[in-house]
Amino acid sequence: MSLDHRLTPEHEELRRTVQEFAQDVVAPKIGAFYERHEFPYEIVREMGRMGLFGLPFPEEYGGMGGDYLALCVALEELARVDSSVAITLEAGVSLGAMPIFRFGTEEQKRRWLPRLCTGEALGAFGLTEPDCGTDAGGTRTTAVRDGDAWVVNGTKSFITNSGTDITALITVTAVTGREEDGSPRISTLIVPARSPGLTVAPQYSKVGWNASDTRELSFADVRVPAENLLGEEGRGYAQFLRILDEGRIAIAALATGLAQGCVDESTAYARTRTAFGRPIGANQAIQFKLADMEARAHTARTAWRDAASRLMAGEPFKKAAAIAKLHSSDVAVVNAREATQIHGGNGFMNEYPVARMWRDAKILEIGEGTSEVQRMLIARELGVG
Repeated sequence: MSLDHRLTPEHEELRRTVQEFAQDVVAPKIGAFYERHEFPYEIVREMGRMGLFGLPFPEEYGGMGGDYLALCVALEELARVDSSVAITLEAGVSLGAMPIFRFGTEEQKRRWLPRLCTGEALGAFGLTEPDCGTDAGGTRTTAVRDGDAWVVNGTKSFITNSGTDITALITVTAVTGREEDGSPRISTLIVPARSPGLTVAPQYSKVGWNASDTRELSFADVRVPAENLLGEEGRGYAQFLRILDEGRIAIAALATGLAQGCVDESTAYARTRTAFGRPIGANQAIQFKLADMEARAHTARTAWRDAASRLMAGEPFKKAAAIAKLHSSDVAVVNAREATQIHGGNGFMNEYPVARMWRDAKILEIGEGTSEVQRMLIARELGVG
């Protein structure tokens, strides 16, 4: 396997395009959406017109015919400016549409993917539950077969993209029976948004990601057509493990973008902010902070690109994805803290992007597998877990 993780000309062109969009379109507007806790429909529609939601999917399903690296490149560039927009794309693609692409029937793909690929519709991934966050295998939501339908009951929490005006579906994990050893048989169902019996709670009051949509979902005798079973019955656990492994690479790219955005903002600030008659960037203490921040962002980028290249080459990538997610999320938190420190009192003011980045960083050590879970996965791959 090649160790050269430099971008191809096509990927570099995409990176520049998304960078320009993030700077010219997202940056001037997103702060107001963030403070109002408002979903940025206008920005998301433009992302859809650019083809960002279809990046890793074949053209036959309405996609752009790209690959997973292309998605991650776009996520990093968006997160350099704002993580709410980036997580909307990440969840819409790697959690919302990817399960259908990976495990769906041809009919399911042709029914759902075209609108998801254009950003006209969003998909959500209903995995986490109130009483079993990290222990996803402890799913309590149930789905019972009743004639030509599944009847779903239960609650899902912290579900991104689940309550927007353009949400079209939620892929929901549910217990559909018991195996011979008594363990739960977990399956995945495509639940159309606004199904009778599906209650979408108001948005959470969150510390960060305030311009993204995150809700609790309740299912009370929600009838789902039998043909909405995603893949084989009882394969839901294996399916979401695969989806989470892939998603960790995407989150690592997002975290790297946030870390790099902290470098961008802090470098610009250090050049223009004066104290004691000179720019603060003339002080070695600030220079060393910036150098360490850049080094951390660089190593995080190398880690996620390595994991992405393994995924696309069809090689084992679980450990590489866990390493990338663990390292990059830690880097994001440290860089956000240092960026706030460099900005001083201004870093505590929401008008400065680093204040938003500081609020957004912590969830990266929690979502799509906590840092503790990543360490467990890495240890297991080493044969000691």
